[in-house]
Amino acid sequence: MNLHEYQAKELLKKYNVPVQEGYACTTVAEAQSAYEKIKSTFGSPFAVVKAQIHAGGRGKGTIQETGINGVKVGKSAEDITGFAEKILGGTLVTIQTGPAGKKVGKVLVAQDMYYDGPSERKEFYLSILLDRSKGQNVIMYSTEGGMNIEEVAHNTPDKIFKEWVHPGGGLQGFQARKIAFNLGLSGDAFKNAVKFVTNLYNAYVGLDCSMLEINPLFKAADDKIVAVDCKMNLDDNALNRHPDLAAQRDVTEEDPTEVEAGEYNLNFVKLDGNVGCMVNGAGLAMATMDMIKLSGGEPANFLDVGGTANAQTVEAGFKIILKDPAVKAILINIFGGIVRCDRVAQGVIDAYKNLGNINIPIIVRLQGTNATEAKKLIDESGLKVQSAILLSEAADLVKKAVA
Repeated sequence: MNLHEYQAKELLKKYNVPVQEGYACTTVAEAQSAYEKIKSTFGSPFAVVKAQIHAGGRGKGTIQETGINGVKVGKSAEDITGFAEKILGGTLVTIQTGPAGKKVGKVLVAQDMYYDGPSERKEFYLSILLDRSKGQNVIMYSTEGGMNIEEVAHNTPDKIFKEWVHPGGGLQGFQARKIAFNLGLSGDAFKNAVKFVTNLYNAYVGLDCSMLEINPLFKAADDKIVAVDCKMNLDDNALNRHPDLAAQRDVTEEDPTEVEAGEYNLNFVKLDGNVGCMVNGAGLAMATMDMIKLSGGEPANFLDVGGTANAQTVEAGFKIILKDPAVKAILINIFGGIVRCDRVAQGVIDAYKNLGNINIPIIVRLQGTNATEAKKLIDESGLKVQSAILLSEAADLVKKAVA
C-alpha cells in the first residue's frame, strides 16, 4: 500500500526522524492558512507547495490544465495561494504517471528548507528495501540526491552505495556510521546522520514497509539532517498488524479495477496487453502470461482467483476483465487441485449467461480434478466458449484469437 508524502512524514516523526514540516491542504483557503502558520513558526517568507499523488517526479511534472510544475516555491501569501489554485484539482503528468497523469486532490504546504546558501546545503539519496536475492534488507544511498537520481544510477552507478542488514542482528552502529562517512559528513552533521539512519531503519521495520525512500535527504547549513521528501510503501500482508495504517489507504490513487478486484479478494494487476487472463495460483498465472506472449499476444492483466474459485469469483473476474476495451480474448486457465474443475466450468457458464453480450473469444483450459467432466459441460453449454485440456491447445486458440 502506497502512502502520500504528508502521511509518510507524520509516521516518520513518531520514530524521531526529522522531516520537513508542513500541512496537507485540500482547498486554497487551507493552503493560505498553512502558509501563515509556517511563516509564523519559522520566520521565513518562503514556503513550498507540493502536489500529493502516488508518483515520483512531481517537481519535473506538469499540471495539464495550467502548465506549472507539481512542486513550486513561493515567498508570499499571494504566491502560495496562486500555486495552490493552479495545482489543486489539476492533472499532474510525470515520468511515472504516464500521459494520463493523476488528479491532484491535496497539496502539502511546507517550510522551505533551502534557507541557506547553495555552498552550505547538500542533497543526498537514501532508501531501504528488501533484497530478495540475499534475504536481507538493504540500505541504498548516494551523495548525489535530488531530482536526477535516476540519471546518477544509470550514468555513474559507482556513486550508489549499498549496506545490507542481517535480519538476526538488525542495523548495527558501525553500519550507520559507515553510511554517514561515505556521504562525506563530519562533526555534528555526521552525528545527526547516524541518528537519522538508525531511526529511519527502525521506522522501516516497525511500520512493516516494503520500501522507504528519502530523496532528497538534506543537510542544512546548521548541520541538521532532514527528510525533505518521503516515499513509503507498506507491505499489504502486514496490514492486519496496523489497522490504523490500513485506514490511511487512498483508493482514489489506485486503478479502479484493482480496487474492485480487491473487494472480491482477487489478486489483480492491470497491464497493457490484449488477452485477459483468469488463473488460479500466482505461479500458474505467470506461466500463462508467458504462454500468451509466446503465442503472439500480450497479457492485459494478472488475475489470480485463488485456490477456491467459484461461480461468484469467476463472474467477478469476467466483469473486471471486460471493462478493458483493449481485450480481444479471455483465457481461463484453472488447475483443479483444491477446487473441482466442473464447479469452475459451471461458474464460467453461469457468468457468461448472467453477463450476456460477450462478443470476444473465451478460451477455457481446465486441468486436474474432474477436468473431463468440466470440458463436457463447456462443450455442451451451447455458448461461444472454446475448451482445451493441454496448455499447447490453449496456446493455439489464443494465437488464432489475436491473429
